[in-house]
Amino acid sequence: MNAPLWGLEAHWLWLIAAGLLGIAEMIAPGVFLIWIGAAALFTGIVALLLPVGTIVQFLVFAVASLVAVYAGKRYLRDNPIASDDPLLNDRSKRLVGTIVTAVEPVDALHGRVKVGDGVWSAKGAEAAVGDRLRVTGSDGSVLIVERV
Repeated sequence: MNAPLWGLEAHWLWLIAAGLLGIAEMIAPGVFLIWIGAAALFTGIVALLLPVGTIVQFLVFAVASLVAVYAGKRYLRDNPIASDDPLLNDRSKRLVGTIVTAVEPVDALHGRVKVGDGVWSAKGAEAAVGDRLRVTGSDGSVLIVERV
């Protein structure tokens, strides 16, 4: 076995790392750290069951990380997470159909419209200040509008 580090055998360090990565995934979910944590867990189990050196442990961790991330990415691609509100984090797409008011002249290239208590960049149908427009889509954060 390896010499203890901080008074702990190597397998305990891998298992602690797996736990910390799992906690980090819960605090800042991104569906990534969990796979690295799974690789650390696997490496900890290998280090517990087999007398392998530090270099081999790091190689096992590296390979397990690649395999886990690839498998996780493939799983999430094949089984996407369904949402009750798929536009939750896409504010510009949520505004499609909303009636807005031009606060600066709008033309095919640029303009500004009032949406609620904010002002957004817009382009589309020509409109003068005060004209009412309907949002038909977005190009990034620029709203595409048409006359009502």
